[in-house]
Amino acid sequence: MRDRTRQKIAELIERYPVLAVCRADIEAAAAALCRTFAAGNKLLVCGNGGSAADAEHIVGELMKGFLKPRRLSAAMGEKLRAAFPETGNYLYENLQGPLPAISLVNAVSLNTAFANDQAPDLTMAQQVLGLGQAGDALLGISTSGNSANVLYATQVARVQGLTAIALTGESGGKLKDIADITIRVPARETFKIQEYHLPVYHALCIAAEEEFFGREG
Repeated sequence: MRDRTRQKIAELIERYPVLAVCRADIEAAAAALCRTFAAGNKLLVCGNGGSAADAEHIVGELMKGFLKPRRLSAAMGEKLRAAFPETGNYLYENLQGPLPAISLVNAVSLNTAFANDQAPDLTMAQQVLGLGQAGDALLGISTSGNSANVLYATQVARVQGLTAIALTGESGGKLKDIADITIRVPARETFKIQEYHLPVYHALCIAAEEEFFGREG
């Protein structure tokens, strides 16, 4: 990671000093995401309830501009205008550079079909099996660290060669023994854990954006 990317994690700790206890793991997760995107790979994200909403939130921050405009390259602009003279410039001016990420919680037809026909706690694992490739990363969010469907998804991710990142509460639950990196925020009550999760994953998204789009004003 670049120094300016690491600085984004330092700024998180300045705003939330209580998170200093998991700074090393946050930095490790940010570095893993940067390696994933630099290699042309993607991030898969999953969770339940409020953590499912967080998964959607994370994908929303990564797939479009967050703090920066993320303009497309001039070369892409030339390709768009050459292929579609009437609309190419509109596409170039309005599309933004993505950091590829997929939420596993919004595939309603697939998830309900697999839950009904096969095994409800393996819907996310099934998606990791189908979508995950070596070099990708999985971010599993579980306040307890014991959500069965997130655990199974993480197990499949490890076997498939993905980097498994967990975002949990203080105990880490069973996820801490499976994931490559576990960010254990210092809280035990669900709502307090979720309150800390948001600034952590915002910082991860900001750090990744800084790494790849940091030259933009």
